[in-house]
Parts: sequence; structure tokens; C-alpha cells
Amino acid sequence: MTDTMANGKPRIAFIGFGEAGQAIAAGLHDADAAQMTAWDILFPHAAGNNLRRAADASGVRCATSAADAVAGAETIVSAVTAASSHAAAQSVQAHLRGRPIFLDINSVSPGRKQATAKMLGSAARYIDVAVVAPIHPARHQTPMLLAGPDSRAVAPKLVALGMRASIASTEVGAAAAIKMVRSVMIKGIEALTLECFLAAARAGVIDEVAVSMRNNYPGLDWAKIVPYNLERMAVHGERRAAEMEEVAETLRELGIEPLMTNATVKRQREMAQIGQQPTVRNVLDKDRVTMLGAISTAARDRH
Repeated sequence: MTDTMANGKPRIAFIGFGEAGQAIAAGLHDADAAQMTAWDILFPHAAGNNLRRAADASGVRCATSAADAVAGAETIVSAVTAASSHAAAQSVQAHLRGRPIFLDINSVSPGRKQATAKMLGSAARYIDVAVVAPIHPARHQTPMLLAGPDSRAVAPKLVALGMRASIASTEVGAAAAIKMVRSVMIKGIEALTLECFLAAARAGVIDEVAVSMRNNYPGLDWAKIVPYNLERMAVHGERRAAEMEEVAETLRELGIEPLMTNATVKRQREMAQIGQQPTVRNVLDKDRVTMLGAISTAARDRH
């Protein structure tokens, strides 16, 4: 964010405009903090209709290409699928001018982020960013960890936009490591919630299991945790599965066999497929008993 537009607002480009990009853009728009453009590979297709509408609602110009999106941008937010993070950076590398800030908020392994930083080289000020809380409802104010040689210089610029940025390290990969390692537990608990309470539903002991778990975890409200975790998996399970594949890679980089993480990948992906069923989608705002009943039936129908 070196130069700014005549109106004083920094120019921000989003590469990838899914849930995370939309949430950050909407928050910045409501704060009247930036002038924004976005590019998503779905924009030219019917599948991108909702993304384009979300861009319009947040005052974000839909670019015609990645190169168009980053032209003149001081800051680039890369928010694509985990598998596409390196390719997304490659798609803009030749079009960067003035060493813009490159915020890589993708949930990928430290090794992947280090490779992306090396590929971009001096074309951008690469920042390894870890989003360490749900993107809603805080949106652009969701806590983020920054890592990289330029992180100390970049953090105040993000804070000036109302973002909650703190520094994890000056080494690229440190923020990713925190994100990936914590996901072993966060996404793993989601998968265990499905397995545990789906079994409880079929055994007819949902309430009894939930009550008994308070003895071990008195601070957790399972009446809220169960439907929340199931809804997140049903809606975002495929993206979570992809992230957990990156978590598995992170563990391998650290010399740890990802036994539990690999199982989490399977449960997350299975729930993503179950969540596509209308009978499940239509009850994701209901209580845990109703949700588990629909999930149980849909799971049986798959086998």
C-alpha cells in the first residue's frame, strides 16, 4: 500500500473470490476502506454468478483476468483453493509492478508457502498469512498471523484498514505452521463429532452421550457444538478436506506420520458429499437430532 488512488483509498486486488475473499471485501467495503478488484476463474462461467453478485454488492470490480485484477494494485489477497495457491501466484507474477504486498491467506503447508515466496521473488512483498478464526462474522477483522521478512512493515498498514494482524515471525512458513498444526485439532474434532454423534443417533443415545461428555469437558456446550460442526462440514467439507491434505503434508515435512489427519480428510470429504443432498441441506439450520437423522439416512443411502 504505497501509493493510493486520488480518493486516498488503497487499491486491493483479490485473486479468488470465494467465502474468505468475499468476507474480507465486504468488511472493507462497509468500512469504506479500499478500492477493490477481483478475479476468480469461475467469473466467466455460470458457476460464478453468485461470486459476481457478491462482488457487485461489495463494490468490487470484477476483472476480466488475473492480470487485469492486479494492474495498479498495492495489495493482492490470494484466497483460492489450497491446491491452486501456487498456480494463482504464478498467474500474476509477470504482471506485478512496484513490489505490491502479496497476502497469501491460503491454508497450505509451510513448504508450499516458501515455494510460492521463492517463485514470486522480488516481484512482490510476500506475506505468509494464517487466518486463525472463522471468517464470519468478523470478516476483515478476523485475527490473522503474518510471517515473512516484510511482515513488520506490512502489519501497521493492515491495521490501518481495521484488520487484526499480528506478527508470528519474520520467516515465511511460520504462520502456515501454526495454522496447519492447529487444524489437526480443529478439523479433527469436527470429524470426531460426526463419527461420535452419528453413532449416538443410530444407537438412540444422543442426549445421554452429550451429557456424559460434560463430565470430561465441562466448559463445552455440546448442544451448540454438534450442529455447528456438522453444518461447517456439510457446507465446507471439501475445502476442509483439501486443507487437511495440506496439514498431512505439513506433518510429513515435520517427520510425523499423519494417521489421524488422513482419517479426518476422509470424514470431511464424505460429509461434503452428504451435505450436497437436499434432505441434508434443508435441515442445516435445525437442531442436532434433526440434522443427525437426515445425515444418517443420507449416509446409509450412499452405501
